[in-house]
Amino acid sequence: MPSLDRRRFLWGTTALGATAVLAGCTSNESPNAAASNAAVAGGSGENSQPGKAVTIGFSAPAADHGWMAAMTKNARAQAGRFSDVTLKATEGTNDVNQQIGQVETLINDKVDVLVILPFDGKALTEVGRQATEAGIPVVNVDRIFDTPLAYRAWIGGDNYRMGVNAGNYIAGQMKAKNISSPIIGEVAGIDSLPLTQERSQGFKDALARAGFSVGPRVAAQFTPESGEQQTANLLQGASKLDALWNHDDDQGIGVLAAIEGAGRKEFIMVGGAGSRNMMDLIKADSGVVKATVLYSPSMASSAIALARLLGQAKGIGDLAEHEIPALITTYSAVVSKENVDSYLDVGFDS
Repeated sequence: MPSLDRRRFLWGTTALGATAVLAGCTSNESPNAAASNAAVAGGSGENSQPGKAVTIGFSAPAADHGWMAAMTKNARAQAGRFSDVTLKATEGTNDVNQQIGQVETLINDKVDVLVILPFDGKALTEVGRQATEAGIPVVNVDRIFDTPLAYRAWIGGDNYRMGVNAGNYIAGQMKAKNISSPIIGEVAGIDSLPLTQERSQGFKDALARAGFSVGPRVAAQFTPESGEQQTANLLQGASKLDALWNHDDDQGIGVLAAIEGAGRKEFIMVGGAGSRNMMDLIKADSGVVKATVLYSPSMASSAIALARLLGQAKGIGDLAEHEIPALITTYSAVVSKENVDSYLDVGFDS
């Protein structure tokens, strides 16, 4: 299964505290060993100071595409920032049974905290409960377990809001151009997935509030190849477009290839996820890409920072609560030419 979700959470300056380097699987490297394009929680204060040593187990799917590769890279970079953290990262796998076995090994190794991005949230729920019942706090990332009894904290994206913000941006652009009845296309991801359905519903609802509607729509597979094929089909059936939303920037490589192949440039395009590739195109402002809606893999960095605080029995410094929140939903900011420089640090390579 390809990358399914993305987004960003901004912490207060005293909350998590970190800068970036790339960590080894079981130990730390010098904070001066910079990791390119790794997004980590930033700040200073008491929580950023060395404390109790914490061993964090990390498990994620195979890094077989841009977003997922960035999730693992960011987790390693965040762990490498902390002199009091040892990261035990398993080899990424898309085999559910293998991932379960890897997590069981980390449980048997008695790590202090687990950070788990499951290939399939439902399938990994039981091993999450197993860890919790063994007294190991679990930070569940993005693809959520079936029950909160399987995790201590969850951090992930808001797919509905992702669609809403894409729709709001496009609606605003159409009104600014005085286009009263725009033709707005959509290149979705895998239609059978709830996350795709949520993104599309948010997009539809936002456009409806502006008096617009979704026009030609196709569903791809979150891959460049499927994005190119399905976008070619959409363009063949739509002689004119005013705007296009593509759900996924990895997929967007193929979407742009189809647009270029068709020689089309009469519309604006909004991406989804926040790849560095798309941000560079937004900054150049020389083509159809005008914005992307974040679903940033920086959430993996925040998950590691949260795991460290859990292992040290600390809360988030800028919050009144003594404990780490149970649920943290990241926000899908719209990245456009006006603010792209502020988000380059969380862009990932497609």
